[in-house]
Amino acid sequence: MHDTIVWISGATQGIGLGLARNVPFENARVINLSRRKHPDYETVTFDLTDPMTWDRVRGHFIRELAAFRGKRAIFIHNAYYSEAIGVVGRVQSDKYEKGVLANLAAPFVLAEAFLDACRPGYEAGLVMLSSGAAVAALEGLASYCASKAAIEHWVEVVSRERQSRGGKGPWVVAVRPGGVDTPALRAAAEVDPELYPRVASLKRNIVNRVDVDTAGQRIWAALPPDPETAVISFAEPPGDPAFRFGGPRIRQLEGAKWKLVYDAS
Repeated sequence: MHDTIVWISGATQGIGLGLARNVPFENARVINLSRRKHPDYETVTFDLTDPMTWDRVRGHFIRELAAFRGKRAIFIHNAYYSEAIGVVGRVQSDKYEKGVLANLAAPFVLAEAFLDACRPGYEAGLVMLSSGAAVAALEGLASYCASKAAIEHWVEVVSRERQSRGGKGPWVVAVRPGGVDTPALRAAAEVDPELYPRVASLKRNIVNRVDVDTAGQRIWAALPPDPETAVISFAEPPGDPAFRFGGPRIRQLEGAKWKLVYDAS
């Protein structure tokens, strides 16, 4: 019997591998969720870009947690589809569609599946990997930026739902891991600059990024989150307002009062 069960999506490489190699709990069962089997970790195969495979993960959560008698169960959703890079209208449409499914729809479906499968009797936690892109408007990454902003908003709402119910149930947090040197990042640095204008900046800054094991260690060290925390960030927000969401392109006009629309008291 294992005291801890940890699911990590995309543990085959990058930050997911760093997280898997640095799980801080003794007697932990680490399960990789990905398209490819991992040579060292138990694997449930599924494809982020294929909704027909997502139920494999849901079924695994249900079966394993129904019989779980350990101390803690944690799901870290780290995987993402990295091939939808490019200016909208120029990136291949099939890749763009896969990116929307994998990075926007799949995280919410898999996260709900885990939360639904959890039961009282052990610590349960959900970690959603976000990015500094959640607060930065980066050309060539429109759907990726939007997906990370959506993930953080989802986590904020779900955290409030838990808090309003007395703090019962799994804790939930989003994590911006900061600059990490990953295979996906290095592949992005080789994309045609006409398609992805940030290529030069990526290449310049690879040396300033941490390795995946350092990233994994510092993420684990920040868990579980403080009850008042919905997002843990190792990434500084962009200093230039031109790169920041909520910057000079927002113009506020008079309309309905916020309180009248959203205040339920």
